Amino acid sequence: MKNQQEIIEDFEIFDDWMEKYQYIIDLGKDLEKIDEADKIDTNKLQGCQSQVWIIHEKDDGKIIFKAQSDAAIVSGLVALVLSVYSGKTPAEIIQTKPDFIAKIGLDKHLSPTRSNGLSSLLAKIQETAQLYR
Repeated sequence: MKNQQEIIEDFEIFDDWMEKYQYIIDLGKDLEKIDEADKIDTNKLQGCQSQVWIIHEKDDGKIIFKAQSDAAIVSGLVALVLSVYSGKTPAEIIQTKPDFIAKIGLDKHLSPTRSNGLSSLLAKIQETAQLYR
């Protein structure tokens, strides 16, 4: 689990966006797979061009998210977002604005469809946290 400042510092290492995209793709490769049984429509993220499934469980007051995508770059984006939000309490999730997205320049380097998917993922995480408030 990383905080947003650590993510920003990680991205400062790279000189150009090709390197940053490769780093994002590499993060996605380390994403924990979800069970095939969980890849159902109910768990499918709406508003995303790629297929993304997201599940969660509550453990000791914290929400643990798991998600998987069929696209390499999207898997990396999912890994980035989950590194910030998974394992936090509902209140922490609700209070944490995704500032790192703009600070690393991701908001300017994603296609509109990827941006919509990222927004959908963030909204789903916030919605889940609201359920447990």
